[in-house]
Amino acid sequence: MNHKLFLLICSVFFLTISACGTKSTVVLIPDPDGHVGKLEVSNQAGTQTLDQANQSVDIKDKTTAPATPTILSQSKIRAVFSDALDARPMPPEKFILYFLPGSNVLTKESEPLLPQIIQTILTRRSNDIVISGHTDTVGSKENNYRLARERAKTMFDILVANGAVPDHIKVTSHGEGKLLVKTPDDVAEPGNRRVEVVIR
Repeated sequence: MNHKLFLLICSVFFLTISACGTKSTVVLIPDPDGHVGKLEVSNQAGTQTLDQANQSVDIKDKTTAPATPTILSQSKIRAVFSDALDARPMPPEKFILYFLPGSNVLTKESEPLLPQIIQTILTRRSNDIVISGHTDTVGSKENNYRLARERAKTMFDILVANGAVPDHIKVTSHGEGKLLVKTPDDVAEPGNRRVEVVIR
C-alpha cells in the first residue's frame, strides 16, 4: 500500500521518513501568498532538498535514498492529493480601510469595502476576526494609540451591527507602531491612517 505524505511548507522544515516497507511521496507546494519554502527530505540512506514549487520526491523505504526530485503538474497534485488539498483551511482574508485625518471616519473610497467584509464574515461563518487600528505619525504616541483604538472600535461596531458575533472579534490598537508607509515623526500619511481586518 502506498502512503502519500502531503506537506504545506512556508519555511525551512526537515522531515525524516522512517516507515518500513512503505513508499511515501513528499510534495512542496507554495503557501497561499505564492511563497515557496525549502524542505529537506531525509532518511538513513540520504537526503534530497526541495526548493521549487510543486517539486516532489519519492521515498521507497528507510534504507533507500530518496529519489531524485521531480516537478509534478497541478493536475497530478490535484489527482493524488485532492483529499488533503480540500481539507486545508481557507487562507485568511485581509481588508484595509482608510480614515480621514485625526478621526475615526472612513474615507469615501473605503466605504464600499464594508459589504464585502460583512459578506466574507457571514459566508465563512468566521469565529476568528482581528481588527487592528493604526495611525500616521502626526501627534503624540499616546493620542495615536487612542485614535487607532477608536478606529478599530468603529469597525467593531459596524461589523457587530451587521451580524458578526462580538465574542469572535479581537480589537487591537497599534497607534503609530506599525506603519504601512515608513515616515519620520509628524508626517501626515494617508496610507498609515487605517484599520486592518483579518478574517480566518
